[in-house]
Amino acid sequence: MSPELLKIINSMGLWVVAFLMVSIVLIQAGLYVRQALKAAAAIQMPREKCLKGLRAGMITAVGPSLAIVIIMIGMMAVVGAPMTWMRLSIIGAAPTELTAATLGAKAVGVEFGSPQYDLYAFVASNWGMALNDFGWLFVTALFATRLEWVRKKVGGGDPAWLALLTSAAAIGAFAYLMSGNLLAGGPKAIGVVAGGLSMVGFLQLAKRFPGLKEYTLGLAMVVGMFIAAFFAR
Repeated sequence: MSPELLKIINSMGLWVVAFLMVSIVLIQAGLYVRQALKAAAAIQMPREKCLKGLRAGMITAVGPSLAIVIIMIGMMAVVGAPMTWMRLSIIGAAPTELTAATLGAKAVGVEFGSPQYDLYAFVASNWGMALNDFGWLFVTALFATRLEWVRKKVGGGDPAWLALLTSAAAIGAFAYLMSGNLLAGGPKAIGVVAGGLSMVGFLQLAKRFPGLKEYTLGLAMVVGMFIAAFFAR
């Protein structure tokens, strides 16, 4: 990579653009939390319970964030710190972003991160990441407001069945995310099993120490990652 390209991908102009995008995400997050607190007040949910849920979410996010940091370092070396910061702040799916950036570079006949990676490849990588994300953002914008109607229609208005349906959907989502690692075998499968067993163990501990419950998922993720990394050496 040429010194000129390094100056461009870490230029002040890109930092300003990235800051504007990340600021929008922070504003959206603030508005979302405010609306959630208003809804909680409307159903007379205690503020302490809301804050406890927020704290649990932030703690749980620590585990996935460790993997993102590792990929972020690699992306920064090729597409620069501003674009990496922006992409992973507004999307967060680090492996997907890295794959999209790689495919964008290959579209102009250049290997991602190679000495031939130039300004055209950099632009192609950014277009690859943007177009890759357009699909699910477009579908979400069109259909997200209608999904609750679909859920109620499928559930038939039965609260017990709706709760079961929602739980089954969550289990299915986690199973889908883990299935690739299980089928891959080796350290990845060991990490999945270790994380699952850790979760069971932490939940049992949480029965004796209720304050531990909100930390269980994040701790299980960290245990699974460290064990997978240990066996991958």
